[in-house]
Amino acid sequence: MGDETRMRSSRLAPLLLAFATPLFGVTPLQEKVRAWRVARENELIAEYRELLAIPNASVDRANIRRNADFIVAMMKRRGIEARLLTIPTPTANPVVFGEVKVPGATRTIMLYAHYDGMPVNPAQWAPGWEPFAPKFATASAERGGKIVDSWKPGDPIDPSWRITGRGAADDKAGVFTLLNAYAALVATGQAPTANLKFFIEGEEEFGSVNLREIIAAHREALRADLWIVLDGPCHPSGKKAVMFGARGDINVNLTVFGPKRPLHSGNYGNWAPNPSQLLVNLLASMKADDGRVLVPGFYDDVIPLTEAERRAVAAIPSVEAELKRELGFARPEVAGRTLFEGFALPSLNINGIQGANVGAQAANVIPTVARAVIDLRLVAGNDAQRQVAKVVAHIRARGWHVLDRDPTDEERAQHAKLIRVETKSAGTNAQRTPMDWPVAQAVVAAVQSTVDYPVVLLPTLGGTLPSRTIEELLDVKLLTVPVVNADNNQHAENENVKVQALWDGLETYTALMTMR
Repeated sequence: MGDETRMRSSRLAPLLLAFATPLFGVTPLQEKVRAWRVARENELIAEYRELLAIPNASVDRANIRRNADFIVAMMKRRGIEARLLTIPTPTANPVVFGEVKVPGATRTIMLYAHYDGMPVNPAQWAPGWEPFAPKFATASAERGGKIVDSWKPGDPIDPSWRITGRGAADDKAGVFTLLNAYAALVATGQAPTANLKFFIEGEEEFGSVNLREIIAAHREALRADLWIVLDGPCHPSGKKAVMFGARGDINVNLTVFGPKRPLHSGNYGNWAPNPSQLLVNLLASMKADDGRVLVPGFYDDVIPLTEAERRAVAAIPSVEAELKRELGFARPEVAGRTLFEGFALPSLNINGIQGANVGAQAANVIPTVARAVIDLRLVAGNDAQRQVAKVVAHIRARGWHVLDRDPTDEERAQHAKLIRVETKSAGTNAQRTPMDWPVAQAVVAAVQSTVDYPVVLLPTLGGTLPSRTIEELLDVKLLTVPVVNADNNQHAENENVKVQALWDGLETYTALMTMR
């Protein structure tokens, strides 16, 4: 980045933060939206629970289509022109697309969410917390939340309760918020200040594998001046936030090969190589005890934060002490680094390890294979394939013979350490919108108008979105404005969303739809 750009960003930092100055009192728009919502909370939540009851794993194509059709119907009930965006690829999940044209509007805003979700293992969920039977709970399961069995339709809904279920937070909450925010504007006689388009994706949790083809096939329909993404969590304190980017991501599957059949650990231990031991030794070589990734060159191509971005990170309220108490650990992976400072760096995470059985199924064996999945989060400057190549080079440097398939008998006889390395997709690179972009000031001001504390500004979301693909193919900038509680257990068992977060989200997005 040149000196002129750095100076501009430095000058913009105080200005942008000024747009996050608290405004006290409820705006007239908020009053109207709040009154509209209070009068129909049961109706809104009943429809939402119907949506949550439809299974939504990205690979479950029959139920994915049920979700898409349900959302189309939701849009049409609200007066939004709606249709499915598809491509000829048989396995591609449809995008639900909606459009509202506003007379006299000079700006078009695309509003993004996704309706697909992560797979579930119902056995891991707390009693009563079923993935696709949404209920109310008094708190999160980890904090002892109990299912509210006594509630019946028509009863008051406590805003501190949680709604349970897969997708409740990630990201059917986005569908709920976007469509009901528009409905609230129409019902209260408020006109959006921009043309609105809705892009509800069905493959985000599956790596948006067909997004490039969908954009290519429907490019004209997807033209907009700004994309606002509704995904991810608010600040852990519950404060509203605006995020200027998202980290990239690619998963790498590792399979280490041992003997061709499982062996008795007494008869063959101390002699036959154990693939689980080999794998954990390899994984340990990738990361130091202080959290630094030891893969050579892992951090070399990182683009540092600008002065404006550093100031924004420094202004983020501290939550580390409280989070450590809540999550039950003594020190972070990297001592002295805040949660949000870590978002500016690439990461290497072990998603899972699998060898032989444990627990009640444990046996004294040497397994035939051991597997792991590692998750590489990427920041600006990283390239997904280049980052994977660095990991593969590190593996080879440790004496491994790397394959993209199972080994032959000849390879087993020749190489002591055999590993299969695979990536299931090309990965997603990071995206970052400059904090000195003028439209960003309007977005921050709109969100700020709904709260009486400074909105949290983050240069990047910790998670991954298809933002870079959208930016590259449509030449458009994106901002992320989340609405859900940070302790929502997204991607995990006992997923939930706080009812009040949904209500607050309606006010956030009506403000964005009417921003100047």
